[in-house]
Amino acid sequence: MNEAMPILRIGKYQPRYPLIQGGMGVDISGPNLAGNAAKYGAIGTIASVGICHKSPIFHPEKHNYFEANEIVLKEVIAQAKNIAGPEGIIAVNCMVALTDYDRQVRASAEGGANIIISGAGLPLRLPDYTKDFPDVALVPIVSSAKAASLITRHWEKKYSRQPDAFVVEEPATAGGHLGAMTIEQVYDPALRLEAAVPDVVRYVRDEMKSDIPVIAAGGIWDRADVERAFALGAKGVQMGTRFACTVEGDASDRFKQAYIDAKAEDVVLIHSPAGLPGRAIKNPFVAQYLEGNVESKPCFANCLTHCRYRKTRETFCIAAALVDAQVGNWETGLFFCGSNVVRANKIERVKDIITELFGE
Repeated sequence: MNEAMPILRIGKYQPRYPLIQGGMGVDISGPNLAGNAAKYGAIGTIASVGICHKSPIFHPEKHNYFEANEIVLKEVIAQAKNIAGPEGIIAVNCMVALTDYDRQVRASAEGGANIIISGAGLPLRLPDYTKDFPDVALVPIVSSAKAASLITRHWEKKYSRQPDAFVVEEPATAGGHLGAMTIEQVYDPALRLEAAVPDVVRYVRDEMKSDIPVIAAGGIWDRADVERAFALGAKGVQMGTRFACTVEGDASDRFKQAYIDAKAEDVVLIHSPAGLPGRAIKNPFVAQYLEGNVESKPCFANCLTHCRYRKTRETFCIAAALVDAQVGNWETGLFFCGSNVVRANKIERVKDIITELFGE
């Protein structure tokens, strides 16, 4: 496989292997996971959202979530880079849907992130927020060539800049918030990797006149999945769920055990308070929510620009539920996952996963 393995170059950065460890919010992919993924030759990704939730500087009663998250985000980037070593590449995943999106992007760049990956909305102003950091590579997450075109045309017109890569994420298999507007659209054949990756590759080549890489995400687990993505024209893959269930993963042991225990019937789609479909494990909390009967902990962050819970109290505080999952509260947490969670049957090591995928 190594002879045919594509070279993944994003801006100025080229990892040893064409692999991105996917960003998973609220400290599922924190500094330890990201640092070790980068140490062993992948691009390690910290998810910026809610990274401060365990820090002693965050005090919900003082309403200092935004300030604390900026400070802690810079701290964890430094921690990840220290683990990764001088050759390691660290990315930060920043969700467009966040209230403090601009602040998290700037904090990521100021903290030394090499790459910013951005989805859960169209990152139309991302170049503006990073204009003082020209070495930071910018990578939108899209689910179609249409979305890639909208972003590119806006960036070229307003900022005279193109994206440094695209992550094409398949809603039918990806974890967490999905790149679809409705639950029905999640399984749209046009959004499957087999359709979307070649479409974006053609768009990059024929319309952008560029050779920036297209990275396939969603449903990536083993070497066969990687080879299939490369055959579609992708120059890299992104994997999240399998990395969450590692020794180096930043989540609690109970979180990881939830992945190991999950069966196919336990993986469900929900309407997130963000207004997007999401994929999660059907624990007691999610089961109650699907039945229309769920109690929420109070909002402590105002983290989403569009939050149905904050506006109508119809759903739940997603930040509180994700924190509960991260620390291992099975009864009250929201355990986001990809469809491949059913393939998790043990706690692995980051190095072993990468070796299995790409060889020594």
